[in-house]
Amino acid sequence: MANRRPAFPIEKTIGAADWDDPLELTGESYRRVLFQDVDLTELLDRGCSFEECTFGNVRFNVSEHDDAQFLNCTFIGCSFFDATFRGCKLTGSVFEGCTYGLLKVEGGDWSYVVMSGADLRGSSIDGARLREADLNGVRLEGAELRRADLSGAWLRGADLTKCDLRGSDLSTLDLEQVTFKDAIIDPFQATVVATALGLIVRE
Repeated sequence: MANRRPAFPIEKTIGAADWDDPLELTGESYRRVLFQDVDLTELLDRGCSFEECTFGNVRFNVSEHDDAQFLNCTFIGCSFFDATFRGCKLTGSVFEGCTYGLLKVEGGDWSYVVMSGADLRGSSIDGARLREADLNGVRLEGAELRRADLSGAWLRGADLTKCDLRGSDLSTLDLEQVTFKDAIIDPFQATVVATALGLIVRE
């Protein structure tokens, strides 16, 4: 899948010197803002909206985001160590050269995101919508990707070794294009996988 980084004009720039390091943000709105070298470590984000913004070398470490929106945003070289996103909407956002250790996603809509090549080992994604997301080449060894809507998602070259996939939609997963060894699935998914392999399941 081709790189889909949006090319929205920047209307304002916020750098490290412009950020007053708030501990909590509630209901703030930002549109077409460039956040450059800003430290959002341990930030509590309650329902903030970021639309068509760009984040360059921003640290989201140990931050928490509840019902926030990051619509068509671009994240370049950002760190998401132990960051948590609950019920957030990130549709159409693009991630490039970011790190994610222990990222936690609980619900929300991540459809159409571009996270190709992301190292998501140790991450936990539960109940998120990832429709038509570009997850080509992602590393999910030992991660959790549970109850996720993966319909139409791109997973060519993804490593799902020992990944907990229980409850996720695997109906469009091409098993010949992913590493699936020791992945954890539920009985219903086992039937889906068997059918995809051309097997006939009978009681």
